[in-house]
Amino acid sequence: MSHDNYRGDPNDGGPLDSDDWTAQIPESVYDAIREEEGEEVEDDQGYYDELLREELEEHVRIHGSSNVEGLELEVMVEQIPVRNEDEDADDDDPATAEEEEGSQLLRRIVRIVGNGASGVGLNHRQILALLRGQDLTDLIFDDAEIDEMMYQRRSNRQDPDRFPKVPSEEGRKLMESGAFGSFDIRDRRHKDISRRILDRELGLGGRAEQLRNRGMMLQQMLPSSKPEMIIHYEDPVCCGQFSDDGNFFYTCNKDFKVRLYDTSNIYDWKYYKTFDYPFGQWTMTDADLSPDNRWLAFTSLQPEVAIAPTDPKDTGDSYTLNFARGHSHPGYSGSFAIFSVRFSGDGRRLVAGTNTDSVVVYDIETRTTLHHVHGHTDDVNAVCFADKMSPHILYSGSDDCTIKVWDTRSIGDGRPAGAFVGHTEGLTYIDSKQDGRYILSNGKDQSMKLWDLRKAMSTSTFQATNPTAITQSPDYQFDYRWQEYDDSRWYQHPHDNSVVTFRGHKVQRTLIRCHFSPPNSTDSRYVYSGSADGHVYIWNMDATLAKTIDVQKATESATGGGARLRTRRYRLHSFENEWSTIVRDVGWHPNAPVLVASSWNGSANDTGTASVHGFNEMEGDDGEESEDEGMAMGRVVDEKLNVPQVAVGGWRQRYL
Repeated sequence: MSHDNYRGDPNDGGPLDSDDWTAQIPESVYDAIREEEGEEVEDDQGYYDELLREELEEHVRIHGSSNVEGLELEVMVEQIPVRNEDEDADDDDPATAEEEEGSQLLRRIVRIVGNGASGVGLNHRQILALLRGQDLTDLIFDDAEIDEMMYQRRSNRQDPDRFPKVPSEEGRKLMESGAFGSFDIRDRRHKDISRRILDRELGLGGRAEQLRNRGMMLQQMLPSSKPEMIIHYEDPVCCGQFSDDGNFFYTCNKDFKVRLYDTSNIYDWKYYKTFDYPFGQWTMTDADLSPDNRWLAFTSLQPEVAIAPTDPKDTGDSYTLNFARGHSHPGYSGSFAIFSVRFSGDGRRLVAGTNTDSVVVYDIETRTTLHHVHGHTDDVNAVCFADKMSPHILYSGSDDCTIKVWDTRSIGDGRPAGAFVGHTEGLTYIDSKQDGRYILSNGKDQSMKLWDLRKAMSTSTFQATNPTAITQSPDYQFDYRWQEYDDSRWYQHPHDNSVVTFRGHKVQRTLIRCHFSPPNSTDSRYVYSGSADGHVYIWNMDATLAKTIDVQKATESATGGGARLRTRRYRLHSFENEWSTIVRDVGWHPNAPVLVASSWNGSANDTGTASVHGFNEMEGDDGEESEDEGMAMGRVVDEKLNVPQVAVGGWRQRYL
């Protein structure tokens, strides 16, 4: 909140004359304010003139003098919430934008207080008259807000067709190529699953036709919004994934605990183990399984990586590896935070992305840091290997808006093998298809992108074109942790070398993750992502939306309309506010049509859920539930899969 003082008449600096309050102020201004206050608009200028005079006389009566020359007014300015994206106003209409800007200005001037005390308040009409004709930009807005307003005015004139075309022609070619699952161009009429099952049982067609039919059937078995089970946690869930064989599932929570569940029977989960991260700071950041699924590495905002055995029969504790040993960096005192960690394909090394703009390669056997490469100009939020069968090709995604390609055999010289450019805001996550070719990324520009390693920009071209210069401009940066992204900011990067761009989800508040769908349970047909609006988004490769899963509605229904588990947080924050869900990570079972959404929940997003969503054969052919069915609810359990006792307290059902 900012403060400023204003003395005397705004036009000539002399004493305020009550007869001048309404002089030459258009009636349309009054009408606008009356509409703002919900009043009926009347065409009676004299009435409002008299009203203003009466209010000024009241001020004189209170202060005991008719002389208002020494009146000092304090203008208190309040930040206005950003307009909701779902409003119907057309952002591309300059007239609409100007009206909205004017309306916000009226609401920003909250009150005027006589002599800085709580005595006299002036209404909107008096404020307008008092400030009429003055340039109040510097008084009301700071420099950053002025720059933002100028940018918005320029942006409103941008081409509304600048967004990537949907469906994507390149994505369609990928679908037809067979690289992302079966594709039958002859099947112009969409067969439902029951027909495909009948064809399979009758053995219709040759071997190739039967394989194609199986693939198409898997593609249609998408999980439902209706949850099979909802696991509640006292703290937000940072990430959750299945093992490669689907035999167990793990979650990492903000309470620095990693929990493991036996999912060998996907419809009968069993809790079996919990590990603690010993040096946690603020939150857990990432976790990854070794190629043989025997070890789990997990991290926090510290340079130590914890390693724990996943075997239910192994009762050993976790141990830690210090990635900062022998490391120094100006301003970090030999320490740093790890945002992402991954095992190499042979399981002998770990690679991490840090807040020192660096990539760390660590040898597990010798417990030594092999390389610490500062290859970016901002935080490295994500790392991954191109192929689980090879430990050599590595990717790193950064807040500098780039993905760098590294060859671990030559990474020591600090020179990347290539780069991907196209995001206009920082990256939150990258995922490899594990075929040595395709990679997926999520960005704070509210876009997910597919990349082909063969189209990576060479190091020499990257240095010659300097593609990050445009993304370093303040015009194209926003704080995704609390700001809403304005689509008028979005533009096509001039050096974009991505293959397909996917849009529609929200990448805000946290580092939201995206993935390729598994080959066995989905025929590799889809890409998907969590979202800050409480949904899971599933796309076809041509950027068309295949399905959304409403996790927010599912978790809200499971808590009786927003009530929390009666935990320590419930007792501390028992007030009722709007239920909110952020889906941070999504794990898709490798062999079954089941996915798990790991989320932040509650009015303050300070509790967590892992909601299990399976294929629902009762859905229609279009994959959508009937609206009159409501949200069916499966089991509601705690973090150890115990069903909580239920009691009726107050006006709603709460879980003890």
